Amino acid sequence: MRVVEAFSAAFGAEPRTVWHAPGRVNLIGEHTDYNDGFVLPFAVPWGVTAAVTPRGDGTIRLLSLQSGGEPVTIERHEDARGWTRYVVGVLAMLSERLGEPVPGADIAIDGDVPQGAGLSSSAALEVAVASALNDLHGLGMTPMELALLSQRAENDFVGMPCGIMDQAASALCEEGKALFLDCRSLGSRPIPLDLASHGLRILIIDTQVHHEHAGGEYAKRRAECESAARKLGVQALRDVTDLAGALERLQGAERRRTMHVVTENHRVEALVGLLRAGAVTEIGALLNASHLSLRDQYEVSSPELDVAVEAALRGGARGARMTGGGFGGSAIALVAEERLDGVRESVSAAYAERGWRAPRFLPAVPSPGARRRA
Repeated sequence: MRVVEAFSAAFGAEPRTVWHAPGRVNLIGEHTDYNDGFVLPFAVPWGVTAAVTPRGDGTIRLLSLQSGGEPVTIERHEDARGWTRYVVGVLAMLSERLGEPVPGADIAIDGDVPQGAGLSSSAALEVAVASALNDLHGLGMTPMELALLSQRAENDFVGMPCGIMDQAASALCEEGKALFLDCRSLGSRPIPLDLASHGLRILIIDTQVHHEHAGGEYAKRRAECESAARKLGVQALRDVTDLAGALERLQGAERRRTMHVVTENHRVEALVGLLRAGAVTEIGALLNASHLSLRDQYEVSSPELDVAVEAALRGGARGARMTGGGFGGSAIALVAEERLDGVRESVSAAYAERGWRAPRFLPAVPSPGARRRA
């Protein structure tokens, strides 16, 4: 395994454990997780692998095969920079959870999640490291506890106010299934996502427009939702039951955000119902409605995402929408196998007409969550 070879070369011995955690695609349920709502992600075939050995001191030595160069040595948690914050944040939150310093570690990282595509490489990195440390120290943490620890690393250490969806998907997903998650109760159940038997595929359309959410528009949307919930006297927008009445009491952006969150939660539940009934071919309309709401009510789409969705539908997709936090990243399209070439050609032509960088197409196969590799 490449990461084991790199670890041995850098640190002079084989790692004690190796864990892999995947990225994710969200089938539906966007920007609902931090509103205590419902989501339906599934894990993708790409992820992050962490080879780890504990140390006898507090030093953390980190090697990334994607960054190249020599290992980075971190003596104090606050000295972490760039990608190392996600790893060091996990150790910092683990120390806080246990109430005592966690020993340092030698860690080598190898990842193949397409960067900037909105497939949550950061959550994969956090969950892989958290799972390895849980294994090494015999902590007995459940997959959901590891997801929550990883979320705290991103929220409190990195400063990105994400919800629980990405980390939960990376930790809990099962092969061939989506994960229906209630982001308030943290109750979840796997939902069969058998596309192939219906002659369908989920095609990821990477716009090649990369995004950075931390401290920007993502945080602004979350603040707008929290403000709207306070004005409505509810704990979170998930609790709005009279949408028409709520909208009468709100104005501007807060009104639009509320409209999206409430209707998106209903779409998640409707889509789960269709999947459980075996009506996979009927979910396209819900994907389309989700994109329009994200574009017009939540205002997190982009010209590249909109063109990708519109061109995919013209090319024969049964449904399409942006996925992930927005402002770039990827869209997904539900496509019959015989129409895959047509969808790719339609989207590629639309990008070429505008002089944009060619999009990248990736097949999304529902894959297993975090697991030990060695």
